[in-house]
Amino acid sequence: MKRIEIMDTTLRDGEQTSSVSFSASEKLTIAKLLLEELKVDRIEIASARVSEGELQAVKDVTNWAKKNDYLHAVEVLTFVDKGVSIDWMIEAGAKVQNLLTKGSLNHLTHQLKKTSGQHFKEISEAVLLANKKGIETNIYLEDWSNGMRNSKTYVFEFLEFLSTQPIKRIMLPDTLGIITPKESYDFVKEIKDTYPNLHFDFHAHNDYDLGVANVMEALKAGADGLHLTINGMGERAGNAPMASTIAVINDFMPEVEVGVNEKMLYSVSKLVETFSGVMIPANKPVIGANVFTQTAGIHADGDNKKNLYFSDLLPERFGRTRKYALGKSSGKANIQKNLQELGLQLNDDDLRKVTQRIIELGDKKQVVTKEDLPYIISDVLDYTYEEKVKVNSYVLTHSKGLKPSTTVSITINNENFEENAQGDGQFDAFMNAIKSIFKKKDMILPGLIDYAVRIPPGSNSDALCETIITWKDHDKEFKTRGLDSDQTVSAIKATEKMLNIIIN
Repeated sequence: MKRIEIMDTTLRDGEQTSSVSFSASEKLTIAKLLLEELKVDRIEIASARVSEGELQAVKDVTNWAKKNDYLHAVEVLTFVDKGVSIDWMIEAGAKVQNLLTKGSLNHLTHQLKKTSGQHFKEISEAVLLANKKGIETNIYLEDWSNGMRNSKTYVFEFLEFLSTQPIKRIMLPDTLGIITPKESYDFVKEIKDTYPNLHFDFHAHNDYDLGVANVMEALKAGADGLHLTINGMGERAGNAPMASTIAVINDFMPEVEVGVNEKMLYSVSKLVETFSGVMIPANKPVIGANVFTQTAGIHADGDNKKNLYFSDLLPERFGRTRKYALGKSSGKANIQKNLQELGLQLNDDDLRKVTQRIIELGDKKQVVTKEDLPYIISDVLDYTYEEKVKVNSYVLTHSKGLKPSTTVSITINNENFEENAQGDGQFDAFMNAIKSIFKKKDMILPGLIDYAVRIPPGSNSDALCETIITWKDHDKEFKTRGLDSDQTVSAIKATEKMLNIIIN
């Protein structure tokens, strides 16, 4: 097996994500996690000469790295600038420079407006100066992929020159994310066949969503190292993502190995999400919120029958757990999986009722969580009276400067009634309308003595609001509860149960 170096560039290339800027303390925290917990081989943490804040951030990281024997794993992007970047690095305490050079004739001619000879001479001087100052050099060939497509002679002239220089690594970036997997393989293979003893890193961008595929092909062609970012952060569509790439290498490329700790991928990704403010898409492979969640009931049923819908991509590898979503696609198997986790059991008839209630919520586009289940069960199963009173429809109004009002239509023992009333609030208006209807039937409603509203503890959904109302009928107190996404509607449902209790 070939050991592949993993260089994380979240703190440099990833910070080029639009609107992202890590503070010095955030950079230090992420750097520690990447090296100590995720166990990447190297990290690129900044560009030289950017700002005073960047200088201080690099100082903080290098001070910590020096004390913990990670200094040569910390890298900084530098420029061919007659030693200005080197001076900056010395002040920052960094020991490894990633020197940015031109990897395509197009960039050399139109951006630098220099000949290859002039460019090579300046690079040689920059490398020599770095060596004198005790700084190790890696070389970036910016726009290398376009160089291989359109000016291959120049690229190989450049590589021949670099083979004579005291540098450690040559880094091949697909700067604009434009090459295909086949090109990734062909280009890297041609280079490695020509220079088998040189170390080449592959740096993929994701503009066509081919970053991981290109990485796979570059490794097959003999690449010695990879540049990745947490959550695929980076300019435009971002870089090849760390989590997906590591999972693919571990599962599909037995000829290579990496030292990254899979178990920490998710927690590091979530921390970077928090610090960057860039949310992880729910369907992002390995680290997305939904990627280990089964929604279809048939899938949960298959998992109950010898894990038929499992793959090698197990959530436990990444410090996560499999979940079974509750919604309109849920079957009894999904609900049973969640009940098992809560230590609850239902008979078939009760399970059918709860399943139907969850499907009803799903039809209203509500998201139900495992923590909501006990409250749904209580709501569905605590009521055993015959439904003699039915609230058919209602209109609730609330306007500034006007008293809230309600128009309600209900059926009592197959007789329809409609009434309008005002009140101090929408629910009070509803109750006044109901009182008027029951007064016509010479019935007095119980008194409302307590009204409590809560969201099920532990729930992270917006599906359910539970209203518990305590009623007093003569000397007897009793409670009814209603469950709905709307607070007032949940109170109306609790009241409907009360009406059925007194009628029965």
